[in-house]
Parts: sequence; C-alpha cells; structure tokens
Amino acid sequence: MTAMSLLILSGQEQMPTAIDEDHLGRMTLGDRSLEREVLEIFARQTILTLKRIAGAEPARAAAAAHTLKGSARGIGAWRVARAAERLEQAADGEGDEQAMNAAIAELEAASLEVRAAIGARLGDRWEEPRSDRFGNPSRNC
Repeated sequence: MTAMSLLILSGQEQMPTAIDEDHLGRMTLGDRSLEREVLEIFARQTILTLKRIAGAEPARAAAAAHTLKGSARGIGAWRVARAAERLEQAADGEGDEQAMNAAIAELEAASLEVRAAIGARLGDRWEEPRSDRFGNPSRNC
C-alpha cells in the first residue's frame, strides 16, 4: 500500500505541493543558499525551455521536455516532471499536434504553478525571470 493510499484511507489526503520540500532539502543537503540558487536556476530554465518548445519540431520538443523532466525531478517538482514526460511521449509518438498542444498547455500550467511557489518561497528578494527582446533571460534575479 502506498503512502498516498494510506493518507486517503485515513481521511487525511492533502493536495501535493508544487515542490516536494523534503526531496529538495535532501538534494541540497539542507543548504538554504544552495536551495535558493537551484530554485532560481530552475525558474529560469522553465521559461527558456517553454520558449524552445513553442513551435519546435516534435524531436526538439521531446528533447527539451526530457531535459526539463530531469531538472524537475531534481528539485521535487513532480507535477512539472509528469507534464514534461507527457509532452516527451506525445512528441516521440507520431507528433500528434493535438496531443502535443494539450501536453504543452499542461506543462505551462505546472511550470507557472512551480514558479509561483518558488517566488513565494524566496520572498521579496526574488523577481520572476523575464525575457528581454532577444529571448535571453534578464539577470534581475
């Protein structure tokens, strides 16, 4: 029986958070400075990766989704990882445009949610990464 099924049976089901705090803590060895740096990098990476995916041919979209999936797993952003995996699978298949568009929308929503969680976690000293007119992330973080 999984931990989630035990929680459901006990009536204590909780919505999963955008970032698995325990996993992130293990991956950064409890170092808050490293945690902050990793989260800032991940927030920038999601923006850049989604830009690469937009309008990309299926093979490139799959490769970008694969990279983001690994990064998301590294910080415990499980919803982003699942959405990236769905996009990777949709793009690896026959490149069905409808399936890819749905997967991209799911990935965008999950990425927005995790960036909001990162912003809330890092507080007022953090600014959401933006892109300048050349498609490069600004260095305001």
